[in-house]
Amino acid sequence: MRNLEIAYPEKSEVERTAILHAVYRNLGWQLAEFCLMGRYSRRGAEDVVFRYEGLQNFEQAQQRGKGTLVLTGHLGAWELSSFLHSLCGSPMGMVIRRLDNPLVDRFVNRIRCLHGNRVLHKDDFARGLLRAMAANETVGILMDTNMTPPQGVFVPYFGVEACTASGLARVARATGAAVIPGFLLWSADEKKYVLHFGRALDVQRTEDAEADAVANTALFTRTIENYVRSAPEQWLWLHRRWKTRPAGDAGIY
Repeated sequence: MRNLEIAYPEKSEVERTAILHAVYRNLGWQLAEFCLMGRYSRRGAEDVVFRYEGLQNFEQAQQRGKGTLVLTGHLGAWELSSFLHSLCGSPMGMVIRRLDNPLVDRFVNRIRCLHGNRVLHKDDFARGLLRAMAANETVGILMDTNMTPPQGVFVPYFGVEACTASGLARVARATGAAVIPGFLLWSADEKKYVLHFGRALDVQRTEDAEADAVANTALFTRTIENYVRSAPEQWLWLHRRWKTRPAGDAGIY
């Protein structure tokens, strides 16, 4: 509720509560989806479970030949998105944090990688990410969690400074990789998911690498915010996104 107050000061408590109830419902759906993922076939998935929107944006990014970075976050059915994309013939790397329980970590990764996806762990992903871009591969990065300096830089998120991972911006600048938004959102009207791929973002490249890192991280964060605003009931408001504060600022939580 505190996060929703920060992001939507204009909304009433009743409206924020309704969003939060929907968030928990969405998380329950995701748990059920994960239990079914191993049974999905390509034909059944494309006919019943989801459809693409903007697939040409993904294909055009690949055609550039310098790798594709999919900008994503904890919005919609994030676990299902890369799985369905791999099921349809486009496996990708995923930058993730190791789960605390190694048995659960192995189980979850086995499901994630059934159709060619591979895992790049956050604690040792830089080299693998650079190799993937050199090989014109695709890697998805969830970039909507709280970070701490020096890995994170402060950029606005819903109008409030948020410490945000700058690694994607630095890799994109260094490699020339295409950066495209990618989110699997539930469509209540269609009763299925829609895998949205946005157009490639304009990555800033100047002689000042640090300024570029901040500017591009701000661009990526603003893009995520726009998608969250389109479906606020599908974002993970449970995470303390604004926990790390700029020096001298009071704590938010």
